[in-house]
Amino acid sequence: MPRAYSISVEDIAAERERVGGEVDDMNVANVIKLGTLELRDMGPGDVRLKILAVSAEHNVDHAALADTVNITESRGGKIYPGNSAVGEVVDVGADVTRFQKGDIAVTHCNGDPDEHGYPQRIWAYDTEDSVGWYAEEAVIGDWQLVHAPLSCGLNLWEIAALPLRAPTAHHLWRRAIGIYRLKVSRERRAVLNVLGFGGGVSELFLMLAKSEGHNAWLCSGNPERREALEKQGIAGIDQKQFNRFASRDDVRAFSREVRQLTNGEQMHIVCDMLRGPVFPAGFAVAARQGVNVSAGWQLSQVIEYNSTLASVKQVTLDHTHYETVVGCAAATELYGSVFKPTVHNEIYAFEDLPRAFEEMHQNTQTGIPIVRVADSMPTAANALIP
Repeated sequence: MPRAYSISVEDIAAERERVGGEVDDMNVANVIKLGTLELRDMGPGDVRLKILAVSAEHNVDHAALADTVNITESRGGKIYPGNSAVGEVVDVGADVTRFQKGDIAVTHCNGDPDEHGYPQRIWAYDTEDSVGWYAEEAVIGDWQLVHAPLSCGLNLWEIAALPLRAPTAHHLWRRAIGIYRLKVSRERRAVLNVLGFGGGVSELFLMLAKSEGHNAWLCSGNPERREALEKQGIAGIDQKQFNRFASRDDVRAFSREVRQLTNGEQMHIVCDMLRGPVFPAGFAVAARQGVNVSAGWQLSQVIEYNSTLASVKQVTLDHTHYETVVGCAAATELYGSVFKPTVHNEIYAFEDLPRAFEEMHQNTQTGIPIVRVADSMPTAANALIP
């Protein structure tokens, strides 16, 4: 049986008891536990995957903390997480034609597509009976895989950073630009001001905007991330200059700064991710006819805003989730040409995955955290290790 990480309600409860119920004091590394997993039998449409590398994802952090929803309890008391991975195909079912043994593939986490391809559930999170990829091996349907673009110019760790984040950013951007163009044509305004807050998804969102000729800013307290994006022509704004928007005065100061940077126009498109106090800041700097997009709840499931002001300014708030299955493949085509992710300077060993999550929770990493799962790599993947 392969080794795999899990999260249980018992471990969540024990850690919460240890800190006296203070969620902010919980250590994620005490909740994500390494054990073994008996994989289900392969069906005719399944693929057996040897996991090579994975990236740490924020929804696993929230599952371990149970800070918004206790998804582990909802799933029956125990989950095997992991939304994003690069793997080698080691076996295929009788009906599988898209993959063969030896192929390198990336996963996507659209777990339950609706009639239009949009996910109703996310694999290894809230999809019933789903088992994720923070494991040495996995059995999954071939529809959940995309061929890894090994010649895209990225190294293996950079490729591993993208399977969840790239489709999310791709979905956010195509909706944001599509909504804005319903209101203002390219003929009337060709170049837009685009703002993103925080981490990996926003970085990729801004790379898409920049690739299409727009002005782009990353607002982040992480100097390494700002520096990396500035090399790609995406300007940085230091969140710490505005105390991470702790007060209304901080938001007003940020709004003045944005007006100055944009010659008074403000931001036509904002990607805010609804992370704590970031939403009010993004809402405050929205231009007339602006669009604010987000993907998920992060630190809260509830937001408040002045709907009258949004109406007068013709601002649209669009809550998105994740990309369609077809859109995941389209996003993968942009690896290397558009998507050039910032990767944390330490590649974690498989045994150190819990520490990777705790350091992500503490916001001490220089980029997207990557975990090497396999000690022995296939030749094609090994050639991409820097």
